[in-house]
Amino acid sequence: MGHENPNPATVRPEDSRFGLDAGHGQNGGHGKMGYGALALGALGVVYGDIGTSPLYALRETLLAATGGDEKAAIPPSVVIGVLSLILWSLVVVVTLKYVVLLMRADNNGEGGILTLVALAQRSLGRSRSYVALFLGMIGAGLFYGDTVITPAISVLSAIEGIKLITPALNDYILWIASAILIGLFLVQSHGTHRVATFFGPIMLIWFVTLAGLGIYHIADDLSVFRSINPYYALLFFRDHAGVGLAVLGSVCLAVTGAEALYGDMGHFGRGPIRGAWLYVVFPALWLNYLGQGALILADPSAIDNPFYRLAPQGFLLPFVIMATVATIIASQAVITGAFSLTRQAIQLGLLPRMEIRHTSEQTSGQIYVPRVNLLLLVIVLILVWSFRTSSSLSHAYGISVFGTMVVSSLLAAIVIRRHWGWSAPATAAIILPFLLVDVAFFSANMLKLFHGGYVPILLAMGLTLVMWTWMRGTKILFDKTRKTDVPLLELVTMLSKSPPARVKGMAVFLTSDPETAPASLLHNLKHNKVLHERNMILTVRSADTPRVLEEERVRLARITDDFWRVDMVYGYMESPNVPKGLAMLRKQGFKFDIMSTSFFLSRRSIKASPQSGMPMWQDNLFIGLTKSATDATDFFQIPTGRVVEVGTQVTV
Repeated sequence: MGHENPNPATVRPEDSRFGLDAGHGQNGGHGKMGYGALALGALGVVYGDIGTSPLYALRETLLAATGGDEKAAIPPSVVIGVLSLILWSLVVVVTLKYVVLLMRADNNGEGGILTLVALAQRSLGRSRSYVALFLGMIGAGLFYGDTVITPAISVLSAIEGIKLITPALNDYILWIASAILIGLFLVQSHGTHRVATFFGPIMLIWFVTLAGLGIYHIADDLSVFRSINPYYALLFFRDHAGVGLAVLGSVCLAVTGAEALYGDMGHFGRGPIRGAWLYVVFPALWLNYLGQGALILADPSAIDNPFYRLAPQGFLLPFVIMATVATIIASQAVITGAFSLTRQAIQLGLLPRMEIRHTSEQTSGQIYVPRVNLLLLVIVLILVWSFRTSSSLSHAYGISVFGTMVVSSLLAAIVIRRHWGWSAPATAAIILPFLLVDVAFFSANMLKLFHGGYVPILLAMGLTLVMWTWMRGTKILFDKTRKTDVPLLELVTMLSKSPPARVKGMAVFLTSDPETAPASLLHNLKHNKVLHERNMILTVRSADTPRVLEEERVRLARITDDFWRVDMVYGYMESPNVPKGLAMLRKQGFKFDIMSTSFFLSRRSIKASPQSGMPMWQDNLFIGLTKSATDATDFFQIPTGRVVEVGTQVTV
């Protein structure tokens, strides 16, 4: 399309007017809400994933240590060593890396993998920004892998508690889990604003329950407190080197969801997210793992499901129901995270336009992407019925989680060195330990590559290929069409010397390059042989900041009395609304009336060419992506009755 920015993800000097606002991340722009309310909201949205990891993390890690044999005798030293590994992983990976370090790297209060990409690009400059962009593609691809695995494993692990109540329902676990997941994805179109109000209090009850059950069982074997000493984690690797990597590959299950702390920073603010972790989530998880460990030390047979065996028999059914609700909340968090990431990727030029529906008038982050929702549902159901148990599915989990963490560490190194201006030795000293831990976990999970780990790898490879093809194809298309473009000022001069017939009203021509005449303008002159009284050359582009201040949204420049150039900017977490943006010109004294305005858009028919610079299969993939892109009229929220589309054909 002629109005698309072919490579908006590459930061241009004029896109970098907005520096880091370290203070903004503290409050996240939520001055109207109290600290406690924001922290409670963070419990419901940010910590759903990591908050449900006790359902399976300790069990799977101990089974990895015994080779998967639930009936094998587990030495107390193994239980203590594994517990120590889990507890200190929470300290190093979640607390130190994400809560302390990465949450300082905010982009006007926003966080996440693509925020790191934007910051890294800004500091590297245009020539080397593709390094950060490529890392971002890989990280985003792995995040989508996490998005499909989390609902599947979380809901399955919760429903599997039913067989402890009545074994007769064991054959129906997959059907019940599938019904819950289908219902979860179906309600996405209605928005989560109202439901989210209840998420925080429910998760607070959940974490209090986790802590309470943990405390209740710690007395079963007080020797479990030895696991607080990291020496026992190191001792485990010395004494059990043969299963060390396998165990490390399962320990990562305890820190899944750490990326959400950083990714959702803009919704709640740095302070409330940190407070919720330090004062509620972290202590609750620690106490629950200690309780599970003490239970297993006292009763080794509890290894079959130590989490549910924490509950007294009379409270088992309510506990299963509560766990199911908690896993639904955890799934909801990653699904909405995928919607947000998709919008960011579209705005950064990594994916074609898709339909994005806003489900809340008050909260801009409440969005629904129908195509992504359907795709996620299909993949999640395939995973549930292919792997059938949460234990089998756990093999696919760690690669996506720690693959993303490795990428985030590499991007953080660029940001700390280039953007923060730290010295190379200081950057290495702060990042290298985290990177080594991430690589160790990732390497351990690669042992599961042929037992389910291939799922996130294939997803990440496929999505990275799609994003690279889209970015490369739009760049080639832009360069190709630019060779035949007419400079805008030259065309305006020609029209002033020999003016065509005039018609009343204003014409808006959308283009990605404000320096050249839009194809729709040239075709209108060629075929209709008329020119409107007032003509606007409009460029809509994406900044490398999450949001743009309203006073910075639109810039107007006069070319002649009848030609104007308008630059409209949106952050990568905003959805463009052209009519609303143009209405803001009235404050600058420019008369704008939507009812007397016609919008001219170029619709290109693209054909593959052997000389395009991409292989023929990639040409065809790019053409397929352009055909799947949402209509520009809908994407820019332009009234359909005011749009005139002009078709052209071009090879790529």
